[in-house]
Amino acid sequence: MLIKLILHSAFAGFTVFLGGILANFFNHHIKETPVKYEIIHFLMSFGAGIILSAIALVLIPTGMEDLSLSEMAFSFILGTLVFLFIDRYLSKKGGQTATLLAMLMDFIPEAIALGAVFAINPNMGTLLAVFIGLQNLPEAFNAYRDMVQSGYSAQKTLIIFFFLSFCGILGALLGHFVLRDFPSLTAHLMTFASGGILYLLIQEIIPESKLDNNYITSLGASLGFLIGIVGEKLI
Repeated sequence: MLIKLILHSAFAGFTVFLGGILANFFNHHIKETPVKYEIIHFLMSFGAGIILSAIALVLIPTGMEDLSLSEMAFSFILGTLVFLFIDRYLSKKGGQTATLLAMLMDFIPEAIALGAVFAINPNMGTLLAVFIGLQNLPEAFNAYRDMVQSGYSAQKTLIIFFFLSFCGILGALLGHFVLRDFPSLTAHLMTFASGGILYLLIQEIIPESKLDNNYITSLGASLGFLIGIVGEKLI
């Protein structure tokens, strides 16, 4: 059981590194054309749709199961305010890391949930690992581009992504051995993450994905959300 959990969470995390590799290839080996620009923005909106589906279908429902209204509202508002101040701080430094923050605030709580789920239903855990891995791929692709534009070298960004890919294993082990006995704490974490992610989506990610006189990018957000619906239905 433990080996299976580690392998599944490793897959879910590896797509963070894989998304960075694909973005690196796309940046350096695909010619700069209007079509490339449209693809980039499509993937940005696609990733935003997936992140939004994680909030609506995974993170918030988990919080609603174990928290009272006041507890849930507190965690959600706290997450929003914390990431508002983080975003303001990073904006003053001139960095573009909103997509990376949103990805991690989505990935880590879901990895913790993966560990807790595996203790109860391994088959559901397998589907959840696939769902998380599919989410991480476009999110990491976009986060890589943001970090390179912020001044990080391609090599340094890929090294960061390589080590971040192991967060899935650590989160799953934490959820499996520790937080599965504290469902309210896990619910607070999920709700806190939801507030922060939603703030980053509205403030940073969605505006960046918009292209004038182009409608395919908005379609990408809907398709991204559909991925979340399919994953939740399968789970």
